Amino acid sequence: MDFKKYKTFQVVADTLNLTRAADQLGYTQPTITLQLQSLESEVGHTLFNRVGKKTFLTPAGKLVKQYMDRTFALLEEMEEELRKLENPHGLLTVAAPEFYCTHYLSLIIHSYISQNPQVKLQLFSCDSNDAMKKVAANEADLAIIAGPCNNPSMESLPLGKEDLVLVTTQELFDKNDIQTLMKKYPFITYKSGSNIQRLVNACLEEYHYSPGSYIECVTDETIKRTVLYHTGVALLGSALVEEELKRGILTEIVRFPAKIETSMVILKKRLDEKNIHSFAEIVRRIWAEM
Repeated sequence: MDFKKYKTFQVVADTLNLTRAADQLGYTQPTITLQLQSLESEVGHTLFNRVGKKTFLTPAGKLVKQYMDRTFALLEEMEEELRKLENPHGLLTVAAPEFYCTHYLSLIIHSYISQNPQVKLQLFSCDSNDAMKKVAANEADLAIIAGPCNNPSMESLPLGKEDLVLVTTQELFDKNDIQTLMKKYPFITYKSGSNIQRLVNACLEEYHYSPGSYIECVTDETIKRTVLYHTGVALLGSALVEEELKRGILTEIVRFPAKIETSMVILKKRLDEKNIHSFAEIVRRIWAEM
């Protein structure tokens, strides 16, 4: 099918005037006439009749025009959808622990959406393990996690590192010597199977601290809030407690050389998807600046 001839037919059928059709198409009138004659020969029907100086569509011409209008509308729709593939659009789902959501991603999302208004962002707040599971199950397009990612199907892009700090409230610290504090009050930590549990255990062993009792929490924000209620001691990333340490609400018992690594994880087979790639780029740039 020669779409050029059909397009010429459509314009002539819309205008019913060869002069105006020639102006729109940029062809000479003889060229248009030759294309229409060729098309009529191809379809086996006369498509136009002339009465005096007026041009009319024949019944066959009306039928062909109906189909051509639908065909070219579909082609325009296809071209529009193909143009969308050149720019981020549609839904992008990000999973991350609560602290990253509130302190980092809120700023990143604002910058990303201002640059990519056709993208609808969905944010899941969950622990790092669940965030990785969502990515693996394609329930999230990417995740920000604390700790390692050992899934071979995922690409782990490092964002930064932070110290691990054993903390309690200034009030508990003032009322108890260290030995009493460590024995009397529970250790508030992540739930069993946490992504950074091995790192936490290594720090406790280094400090020769074997808690008598534990309180397990799902998120690091919950751990911090529990500590702030004078409940016990906790081992947390320095970024999470930096403000409370400066204000003297929390106090640092010991800071460990071990670091929590923050990473962005993406399924390797999806790295080149437009939405994911564009969001990953802005995350890495803004995270480095913060």
